[in-house]
Amino acid sequence: MPSHPQEAPGLAALRPRLPSPLQEVADDRFGRHGVGLALKRDDLIHPELIGNKWRKLAPNLRAAHGRTVLTFGGAYSNHLRATAAAGRLLGLPTVGVVRGDELADRPLNASLARCVADGMRLHFVDRSTYRHKAEPDTLAAVLRAADAEETYVVPEGGSNAEAVRGCAALGTELRGRADVVALACGTGGTLAGLAAGLGPGQRALGVPVLRGGFLGSGIRALQERAFGGPRGAWSLDERFHFGGYARTGPELEAFAADFEQRHDLPVERLYVAKLLYGLAALAAEGAFPRGSTVAAVITGRPFP
Repeated sequence: MPSHPQEAPGLAALRPRLPSPLQEVADDRFGRHGVGLALKRDDLIHPELIGNKWRKLAPNLRAAHGRTVLTFGGAYSNHLRATAAAGRLLGLPTVGVVRGDELADRPLNASLARCVADGMRLHFVDRSTYRHKAEPDTLAAVLRAADAEETYVVPEGGSNAEAVRGCAALGTELRGRADVVALACGTGGTLAGLAAGLGPGQRALGVPVLRGGFLGSGIRALQERAFGGPRGAWSLDERFHFGGYARTGPELEAFAADFEQRHDLPVERLYVAKLLYGLAALAAEGAFPRGSTVAAVITGRPFP
């Protein structure tokens, strides 16, 4: 088995739990259709750099070679919090470029306050600039305005070629363990790597948590940059976003609370709940053949 990029010197001192556990659970919403359910507990990799955040950040932190790390996110970004925590744990300066310049004069929410407590310097930009942040001229202007021109830049969500190659280890850990491996998707980087690491006969299924139908092209582009072309079998089901990012609703809340009670598992609402809800709906539709096993990647925990 290939070594994990996240086992690089310095990062190994954080003692990640790898491979993460695979936990079989009995759930009649799957069992009545002859489908087995397993939970890939990436939420247990590290208490602060959990799930796909560890897998995506670790290769980028290695590539930064001790330089200040700058990255992007919204006001409730899990990725910003994980990057700030990594900076504190490793002694690396971090800068977070936050979407929405109107937030600069408001009290920080709990998520951004945690970033600041972990040593991250925040720089707020207007939403139009944020939309164009990947364009070279706009990015250069943002870096100048943030006094961060010499930083190592990690894209929003941590999804770049380094991260995608790091996430291939997730697929490698699950070879021969499930027929379908499913996870909730924001930017698609984890799915792009997961699919590449799976073995023959396995497929990856992504449940986007944002509206828009744009994720497929992004995943193909990420695989092109990371591997030079398509890798693995993967698909998306875009029906379970519940209105978009950070939106939930009573039906999803009730499902998540019930899942927590059944399986003694804290269910993060913005990503994991949508994934599990979608998988239960797909099982009821007969999307998974009888006798198959579905592994759900638990990428995070509820934010305190």
